[in-house]
Amino acid sequence: MQIVKTIREWRYAGTAAAFAACFGAGFLLTGAKVGGVASFADISAAGAAGLPWSAAVFTGSLVRSIIGGTVGHNIVKLSSLALIVIIKMFLEPRSDPKLSGINTAVSVIVSGAAVSAVIGELTRKLLFYGFYGSVAGYTAYSAARLISGLRRERSVDLSGAGGLSCSVVYIMAAASLCSVELPAVNIGVIFCAAVTLTGAYFFRQTGGVLCGALSVCGAFLASPTAGLSIVLLPAAGLLTGYMHDRKPQTAALFFTGVSFILTVLTGVTFARAESMIDIICGALIFIPVSGKFSDKWIRTGSEGEKMLPDVINARMGFLSDTVLELRRESERISDMLSQRRKESFEIEENSQAVCSGCYRRPFCWKSDRGNTYRGFRRLAEMTEFAAESFPDELADCLRKKELIDAFAESSREKAAAKLMDMRFSESRDLLHEQMRITEELVRSAGERLDVRYSESVSRCIRVKLEKFGLAPAQVIAYYNSRNRLLTELYFPADCAPEERRRVCDLIADELRLKMGCTEPVRTGREVRIRVFEKPRCTMEVCASSSTADGSDSNGDTHTVFTDGAEAGYVVLSDGMGTGSSASAESAMVVSLFRRLVSSGVDFRSAIKLINSVMVTRSGEENFATLDALRIDLDDCGLTVIKSGAAATLIRHRGSVLKITAPTFPIGIYEQSEVFTRDCGFEEGDIVIMFSDGISEGAYPFIKELLLGGDDLRYMVSEICRKAPVFNPTIHADDVTVIGVRVTA
Repeated sequence: MQIVKTIREWRYAGTAAAFAACFGAGFLLTGAKVGGVASFADISAAGAAGLPWSAAVFTGSLVRSIIGGTVGHNIVKLSSLALIVIIKMFLEPRSDPKLSGINTAVSVIVSGAAVSAVIGELTRKLLFYGFYGSVAGYTAYSAARLISGLRRERSVDLSGAGGLSCSVVYIMAAASLCSVELPAVNIGVIFCAAVTLTGAYFFRQTGGVLCGALSVCGAFLASPTAGLSIVLLPAAGLLTGYMHDRKPQTAALFFTGVSFILTVLTGVTFARAESMIDIICGALIFIPVSGKFSDKWIRTGSEGEKMLPDVINARMGFLSDTVLELRRESERISDMLSQRRKESFEIEENSQAVCSGCYRRPFCWKSDRGNTYRGFRRLAEMTEFAAESFPDELADCLRKKELIDAFAESSREKAAAKLMDMRFSESRDLLHEQMRITEELVRSAGERLDVRYSESVSRCIRVKLEKFGLAPAQVIAYYNSRNRLLTELYFPADCAPEERRRVCDLIADELRLKMGCTEPVRTGREVRIRVFEKPRCTMEVCASSSTADGSDSNGDTHTVFTDGAEAGYVVLSDGMGTGSSASAESAMVVSLFRRLVSSGVDFRSAIKLINSVMVTRSGEENFATLDALRIDLDDCGLTVIKSGAAATLIRHRGSVLKITAPTFPIGIYEQSEVFTRDCGFEEGDIVIMFSDGISEGAYPFIKELLLGGDDLRYMVSEICRKAPVFNPTIHADDVTVIGVRVTA
């Protein structure tokens, strides 16, 4: 067991296994035949694989030819393989399926033409090698597409052109394996039976029929005898598809029984009797494989699945636009109501009230209109009214006292309106900001997610949890864009499990995967737990803190969590001042941020919501900084998020980067200010973040620590311990220092 463990932990174990598999494929397929001629499966495999693997296929084929004494007979195949390897060494990019197919086709045609020319049969065999090379090239292209999809998306796409490529590769593999001569059994029929049974069990009737039909096609290409021996495989796959909800052992037994009955009903021959042994072997292989099979590696697209997210996206987008229009209309009405009274309207109103009964009105407003209007405008601009300050333009007015009283009343109304506008403007701005946040939340909720729902895994998890007395209301299992499994479990609030780790362990045991889980997110009616396949990277976080003047309460609060999808977060908040009040403010900011992000809210919208809560919490000033790191745990991507926070220092590739953000803390203004920056980050890089208790004078010392070693805990403790030395101010502040490193 120790030897096995050592092999598994060996760094190059995967490479060695892949090389051995390619060598075995070349060795095994060299003697295979398709359609009565030598199989080109090994040639296509070499053309589709990368340079070292194609060399392994060539080596396996050469060794088989030497052992069997068939080097001369296989000279075209060996020369084609050698030419493929040579071209890959100098010309072909690793991940271009088209060039892989062209390389394979050209190598076969050139090798066949050269050998035919040497033996004097170029004219007669050139057409044959042209066709042979074209088919081998297309098969290599199809296989290269599958390999490229596995590298890029970590799954095989069976929809559209991906399904055609997979069909071509499967038919050629089945045909080649069916022609391999082994005593007692036919590994091609065993392979076809196992695949057909797997397709029927996991993809129901459609999967069983398609896999069975492709298997028969491949077997007939190998030989009519092999094809007739499994000609009823599609019918057995169709009937076994109805057993998809039973145990694998039951489905395997049913598949074997149906195959036997169909064989008997159609007449038993010696070839068919032998094929029953192969089918039984295929069913026996299926039983242990079914426990490890996962639709994680298979994509089966359908128009219904593609349309549903589009419908949801369209509805959410329309709802978001509706909220946008409501907000704009509200702002328009608010602007109209809060607009000051127009000067011209005020002059016209007071003129109508005072001058309408005066016999001099025709003279003042017609013959001397310009002078009269200037006088009225000066009255409208006055804030204090007295007879001494009455405009000279209106010296001949007969109703001076009435005019002064009218404009004094207008001035009081303007002052009252201005006071009311000042009183309610802040509330209006806050309301409009909250409507804007609602608009963003609705729109983000309707964005199409790049995920793949797995019905089989969802059903499997539900059965497992119910077996142990846990009854989730909803189980949603899906694969994200990185092909990692995520599961969202929704429990009624009154019967939610007390131990989330128990739920995680049960799922990990059932799926045989390393799983992690998030903290439960609670609403009034439900509790959600997200269980996820662990990502490639993990965060190593060390923190150290001290209080100002020996206070019992630290005004800084920090937390570390993952959203359960792809990102890990490190969050630090510094409350205003020191002591318990500052601690309460920072704790509320951190708690709300974690809750909202864990619930699926985008971090930018989460900060806006928190800012809104801080502004409206009370009449007192309540604000706190927010400093956060968002780390993509699949590819080490780093995003720095700041609202009024201190600088962040990042050690990356031997240099130190300082990131600052001229933003205000959360809770000062109605509209929050958020600074974000994506930074280069790799495994082993270090981030140091700290509260305002660290002065800029400490930055050279921190930079020296970052460049001088890798002991994260020592760095953090030293920075915190020496913070008072670099603080030039008399007033001390709480200090928190956090160091973050990503490891694989």
